[in-house]
Amino acid sequence: MGAIELPFSVPAEVLERAAKLKLVVFDVDGVLTDASLFLGDDGQEYKAFNSRDGHGIKMLRRSGVEVGIITARTSQVVRHRAADLGITHVHQGAQDKLPTYRNLLAELKLSEHEVAYVGDDVVDLPIMLRAGLAVAVQDAHALVQKHAHWSTPSVGGRGAARDVCEMIMFSQGNYADQMRRFLD
Repeated sequence: MGAIELPFSVPAEVLERAAKLKLVVFDVDGVLTDASLFLGDDGQEYKAFNSRDGHGIKMLRRSGVEVGIITARTSQVVRHRAADLGITHVHQGAQDKLPTYRNLLAELKLSEHEVAYVGDDVVDLPIMLRAGLAVAVQDAHALVQKHAHWSTPSVGGRGAARDVCEMIMFSQGNYADQMRRFLD
């Protein structure tokens, strides 16, 4: 069987940063979703998540990289989605995300160069400016794009998280093994 390559190109510097990662932290609205908020008459909040993004997260976790969520909003649907994906580091209601990020790193005994953060809007910049790998989704705010080490080929909620997961697995030498599981 031939080599299994990424379906998109990634600069060598980004792959070098990704090879050191032990944790990836995702924002939710605009990253794991397309930033749409659906509110029912009863005030219930609904979000649409991409199943391929979810499978990417599961493969990334299976390959040994921890996954976390830090989001400013609070909703039960995020808690349910995180539980479905096996994400235990879930921090909602973090209006100022930086202290939450710092506490998470301290809890996991990680340094910033071992962490990637994936964001889409200016509220994500305080973490992105410190993370070992700052990733912007393709449709992120221009200032976020400017300060990211890499931008995903896909937009938020439509494959961006999968792009991140596959790129990290590739950089760490786990991508082909994860994909071959489905070819045997």
